[in-house]
Amino acid sequence: MVKKKEVRKVEKKLLIVDDQFGIRVLLNEVFEKDGYNTLQASNGKQALKLVADEEPDLILLDMKIPGMDGLEILREIKKMNVSSEVIMMTAYGELEMINEAMDLGALTHFAKPFDIDEVRQEVKNYLTVKEGK
Repeated sequence: MVKKKEVRKVEKKLLIVDDQFGIRVLLNEVFEKDGYNTLQASNGKQALKLVADEEPDLILLDMKIPGMDGLEILREIKKMNVSSEVIMMTAYGELEMINEAMDLGALTHFAKPFDIDEVRQEVKNYLTVKEGK
């Protein structure tokens, strides 16, 4: 007998972009448990393809990624006609880069190592607000 999946509202899509495998896995597990449809990318090219194909509701974007850094990825996302919002993550306290990301439209940023509960709450807050629009 096939179990019927419980009917619930459409899952919010969350794209995790980080070149560090461990961080992607951690964030993926946490947000899947919270009921989000999670996607992962380890570089800019993968991230931009997923944004174009899937149009995630929210993107957690690392600032330092080899090849195309987070600011370049953010600039490209903003050129696309998508409603995806972006939260930046950085292990570096580079105020200038953070300010530039905010100027480009990032919602906020988190410094690594981050408090996972704080990140979860911010993601929930932004996706709840977006849902209410």
